Amino acid sequence: MIKPGFVAVEDREAVTAALRAHLELLPGRSPFYADLFAAHGVGPAALESLDDLRKLPFTGKDALRESQAAAPPLGRHAGVGMAEVIRVHASTGTTGTPSWVGVTRKDAEAWTEMVARAFTTMGAAREDVVLHGAGLTLFVGGLPIRDAIERIGSTMVPIGTGASEKALVALDALGVTALHATPSYIRYLAEYVRDRGRDPREFGIRKIFVGGEPGGGEPAFRRHVEREWGGRVTEGLGNADMAPVLFGEAPGSGGMRFTGGRHVVVELIDPESGEPVDAEPGASGELVYTSVDRECCPLVRFRTRDRIVVTGLAADGAPLIRCVGRTDDMLIVLGVNVFPTAVRDLVQTLYPRTSGVVQIVRPDGGPRVEPPLRVEAEWGDEPGDHERLRRDLEDLIRSRLTVPAAVTLVPPGSIERSEMKSRLIRTAD
Repeated sequence: MIKPGFVAVEDREAVTAALRAHLELLPGRSPFYADLFAAHGVGPAALESLDDLRKLPFTGKDALRESQAAAPPLGRHAGVGMAEVIRVHASTGTTGTPSWVGVTRKDAEAWTEMVARAFTTMGAAREDVVLHGAGLTLFVGGLPIRDAIERIGSTMVPIGTGASEKALVALDALGVTALHATPSYIRYLAEYVRDRGRDPREFGIRKIFVGGEPGGGEPAFRRHVEREWGGRVTEGLGNADMAPVLFGEAPGSGGMRFTGGRHVVVELIDPESGEPVDAEPGASGELVYTSVDRECCPLVRFRTRDRIVVTGLAADGAPLIRCVGRTDDMLIVLGVNVFPTAVRDLVQTLYPRTSGVVQIVRPDGGPRVEPPLRVEAEWGDEPGDHERLRRDLEDLIRSRLTVPAAVTLVPPGSIERSEMKSRLIRTAD
């Protein structure tokens, strides 16, 4: 049974012992954590059980940026020097400044194990030919996914991004059975194929694995993608600083379950108070990760800023979740929290009257937005009354999200597409 505050703990006794041993060595390896524990008057000795994790301080993203600025390139929080690192990835945030994430040989093996478990849960199998449409660069959804797919034994077709013409050639020639990319690129590739007079369904895609951004769990998006490609969508969720994929959705399950094994402890907290939240159906909160055996980036109670809802329980009692958005992207309108992904999903429900592509326009950095919420949406290919469509969208947003909206309709193709992650918010000119 999951105790209050924990999304998942696999083999609680073994994880507790491993984490205690890990934390005992941490202050000697990481000056950042030596100082952080001392400043809060706590230390590894406080952890007698996993419930004692809440006695330890959180680690925030801004603190990691400051750590790297103070001790480049990997930061004061790094547990090893660059000589022990076999690969470097990067996470980027709203500042656009990369945060470097070092990976030792042991870390890479743990990542491969976790990601392979997630993709197996999502339905990947040895007989699959997987077209990999994510960047094989600094992005953690690139090379580590390749390692995991090859571990499973699937055939990897590493197209990457910016090569949709090669993706189409591969779809024609290689008997591709599965796609992996961000939700944005899966949609983009379908449009690319149709623009060249082809039907995406003709390629016989059976499985579509998405991740890297919220959206894969949006019901309207999922129906659209499955209708376009004819395959079944499952999604994964991870974090660049901790592991590329920590949750995976079993087909037909209705949510993602924890697949990180004994490498990570996951908590669920109230994003405002920081207090634990019971991971029971209907609950919502922010995910917090603690590494159990990470060498280079041994994060303790790392606040991901990923907001999730618990959609149900698996047969074995494991919580199933959906990511509804990131705290960084959340807008506040008349005291109501609004995630751009929720707006996109509502617009998508009126496809084909709309294309499903949407962008929110805000006058400044937010997150507070003076009403009405300004939304740009593309009309679709289906002929119709645009004024009626505009009113229907405004009424839909008001009734479902309880905030007033001002919708501007634009022609199909007007809003920028992305082969990586969609930009759902832009600042007004």
